[in-house]
Amino acid sequence: MTTAYDPYGVPGPRRLPQDPLLSLPDHPSGEWAQAPRTAPRFGHPRPASEFGDPFLSLPTGDAAYPVVADPATEPAVLNGRGRSRLAMMLFVLLLLVVAGWQAWRLDRVDNRLGTSNAQLADAMQRQDQLTQRADRLEQKLAAVFDPEAISSSVLPSVFRVRAGNFTGTAFSVGAKAKEGEANLLTNYHVVESVWASGGRKVFLERGKDEVSATIVKVDKGKDLALLRATRKIAGLDIAAATVKPGQQVVVVGAPLGLEDTVTTGVVSAYRPDDPDGPVIQFDASINPGNSGGPVVNSADEVIGLATAKARDADGIGLAVPIKTACDEFKVC
Repeated sequence: MTTAYDPYGVPGPRRLPQDPLLSLPDHPSGEWAQAPRTAPRFGHPRPASEFGDPFLSLPTGDAAYPVVADPATEPAVLNGRGRSRLAMMLFVLLLLVVAGWQAWRLDRVDNRLGTSNAQLADAMQRQDQLTQRADRLEQKLAAVFDPEAISSSVLPSVFRVRAGNFTGTAFSVGAKAKEGEANLLTNYHVVESVWASGGRKVFLERGKDEVSATIVKVDKGKDLALLRATRKIAGLDIAAATVKPGQQVVVVGAPLGLEDTVTTGVVSAYRPDDPDGPVIQFDASINPGNSGGPVVNSADEVIGLATAKARDADGIGLAVPIKTACDEFKVC
């Protein structure tokens, strides 16, 4: 203990402050005042009235003590590495979202493709069915006998033949003639007088149009002759199927010199074993001048050459099969 000077005039023993650096001026009570040693508080400041020493009281009212952050309650501040990790996590999350969205879109596209493939298969099946129906309709239409349409198709290829004083009929076939020429078929007896006299020139006539033609080759036994014209003429189609009784036919010719005459009928019989060679019997009306004219089926195809008729009967006409002429002259 030491004796210190009392500024208030009261002598007596005084205790020295434990820490002279924290000592305060003498208090009237004769005791050394010391600043309170309190730990810093977290959170809100406490008012000055809670401290016992009025000389150490802090401002009251709106003034506040400094607040120290509590690590347990205050948000942590991210350093550079933390921010990088957060950015990476956000980026990965974004990639996952984008990948999921793309997978969803691909699934939708796949579903649409599956639906489109099914629709395409169904459409192709319907198209096949329509094609089959169209083929059946074409077959039915081909079976319909239309003499007017047949005549319109055939007549431009059929001519009246004038061979000396004899007239008959000839028609163009095939496409094997030289450029600017045409091959025509007729009966030998139509050009017989010219051929027998050593002549080879005959004339083809349609209205006012006249075309010269040459007798190229004949077959007396089969009553066939091949003519060649100096003009390109469309050839008629040749029937490949075997002739059958009951087939409807159109016969085109120039009976008695009357060109472009059309008659109709049916095949009465096909006689392949006739002594003079195969022959087609039909009931369409023919007369002198029809010789060499085409006998045409419902498909606009030539099945034979009208050749003769029964003198003492009606409805019996005969034709040389077109196959016989084609095999003989090799022009079909």
